[in-house]
Amino acid sequence: MPHTETPGTEAAPQTRLRWWTELPLILLVYGCYTAGRLLARGDVSGAVDNGLAILRIEKALYLNAEHPLNRLFTREPWLGVPADFWYASLHYVVTPAILVWLFRSRTVHYRAARTWLMTSTFIGLIGFTLLPTCPPRLLDAGYGFVDTMAHYSSYGWWGGEASAPRGLGGMTNQYAAMPSLHVGWALWCGVMLWRHGRTRTAKVAAVGYPLVTTIVVMATANHYFLDAVAGAAVMGVGLLLAPAVMRYADRGKARLVPRVTPVAADSSGALSSIVSDGCQTSAGERIPRQREARFEAAAEPSASPTDAGDGAPAPAR
Repeated sequence: MPHTETPGTEAAPQTRLRWWTELPLILLVYGCYTAGRLLARGDVSGAVDNGLAILRIEKALYLNAEHPLNRLFTREPWLGVPADFWYASLHYVVTPAILVWLFRSRTVHYRAARTWLMTSTFIGLIGFTLLPTCPPRLLDAGYGFVDTMAHYSSYGWWGGEASAPRGLGGMTNQYAAMPSLHVGWALWCGVMLWRHGRTRTAKVAAVGYPLVTTIVVMATANHYFLDAVAGAAVMGVGLLLAPAVMRYADRGKARLVPRVTPVAADSSGALSSIVSDGCQTSAGERIPRQREARFEAAAEPSASPTDAGDGAPAPAR
C-alpha cells in the first residue's frame, strides 16, 4: 500500500547546524567564562570568609566528606596522582568530546544540549562574581586540608596554583569555587551519555564520571561538598531555562534572517515551480491574466484526438 502524506503533518524544516558557526559560539562562551573568572577575583579576605562560612554550614549539617577524602588521597599517591590528572584534564577533554559526539551522531539533540550547557555556564559565572569563595586547599593549614595538586606537582604539568600549567597560575581565578562547574559539567556529560548512549559502557560512564568527579574535587581540596551540590543545582536551573533561551534565540534569528518561501513539490516529490519556464512566485502573488487564462482553459470544451476537422490527430496541448 503506497504511503500517503497527511496534510499538515510534514515536519518543519530545521536550519542545519554547521561546525564553523558552532565552534566560534562555543569559544565565545568559554572566553566569556574565562574572562569573568578573571574579573571576579574578589578580595581575598571576603573569599576566605565565604569558604569558612561554607565549612560552618557543613559542620552544622554533619557533612564532612572533604577531610577524610583529602587525607586518604594525600597519603596514597596511587589515588592522589590519578585524581590530580583527572581534575586537571578531563574537565577540558570529556565535555568538548561529548559536544562533538552529539553534533556528529545525535544531531537532533545537539542544539538543546548545547544550549543547556551554555546557559548553566553563564549562571555559574554569576555565582563566581557574586560569591567569590576560597577553596579548601587555600585555607590556613590549621583547617586540615592539603593541596594535592601542589603535593604531587612533580608528577604533572601543573604547579602549585590550581590546575594551571606552571607559570600560568596568575591567569586563573583561584577563588571561583562556588559553584563547582567541574561537577556541573560532569553531570551534563553523564546525562548526555545516559540519554543518548546505546551501550552498557555508555550507561556505566554516565553514572561513574560525575560520581568520580565529585569525589575528586573534594579529595584534591579544590571544592567543598556544597560546591558540588551548587554545581548540580546550577545545571538544574540551566535545564529549566534552556527552552526559553532557544525560543528567544529563534525569535531574534527570525528578525535578522529573511524568510524564504519553500518551493512547491509535485506528486512525485520533486520540486516544481508554480509558473512554467522555471519562474517561481511567492505565496499569494498573481501574474496578470493568470486567473483569466485558467478560467478560459477550464471553459474550453474537451477535444477529441481527431477534432481538427480533417480527420488528422490534433496536436498535443
